[in-house]
Amino acid sequence: MTEFNGPAESPIGESLTVHPLSQGERVVDAFIAPSKTFTDILRNQSWWLPFLLGIVVSYGYMFVVQRQVGWDTVAENTLKQDAKASERLANATPQAKAQAQTFTLAIIKYSFFASPLLALLFAAIVSLILWATINVISGGHATFGRVFAVWMYGTLPLLIKSILVIITLFAGLDKDAFNLSNPVGTNIGYFLPIDSAKWLTTLATSVDMIWIWTMILVGIGLAIVAKVKRGSGLIAVFGWWLFILLVRVGYAAIAG
Repeated sequence: MTEFNGPAESPIGESLTVHPLSQGERVVDAFIAPSKTFTDILRNQSWWLPFLLGIVVSYGYMFVVQRQVGWDTVAENTLKQDAKASERLANATPQAKAQAQTFTLAIIKYSFFASPLLALLFAAIVSLILWATINVISGGHATFGRVFAVWMYGTLPLLIKSILVIITLFAGLDKDAFNLSNPVGTNIGYFLPIDSAKWLTTLATSVDMIWIWTMILVGIGLAIVAKVKRGSGLIAVFGWWLFILLVRVGYAAIAG
């Protein structure tokens, strides 16, 4: 649940935190009272617990995918579900097909193993963009460290998505239908036929309820640490999301 009533509607000071929160309390409040979590970041921008939880869930996800689906099947599904790759390999030699699957498998496995570092890199890039946006465009006063902490706590709902995938795999999801890029039905794109137009699939997949929840949280937190109105934080986050969405959908429409 997202708390929409909070102190971010007007510039706030660091004294608004009623009492210091522990890392565990911050994690819990990120789901039930996010303004408390983000206000506490004004006091202490530590983010180690969300990162630790991310590592645990990521490697748990990796273990379950390996056990319930298998790397070879994941790689095979990835190539099969990519229309261009399937077309390219349709008339390829067995050796070329084997090489393509080996390469795809290596990319997937090493991406899983490196996921904590990749997550940190992605968080740093996004935080830098949001930090610049909220300060330059909205006249905020956020520090990069606080924006980074907001991202780490605001993206905690994404762990729920990974947990849902783990549950569905143990519940008996057909491993031949497993789609690594969209593994669980938190968006409309999950339910579209595999031969749907690429632009439509991209659009429908991007409108994901977990990601929307996450962006709302990040927008709230961004407003609090920048000491601007909540609307400014939400506009900064959703503005970038809409821009990236339009680029992705446009590219998918052109590429076919």
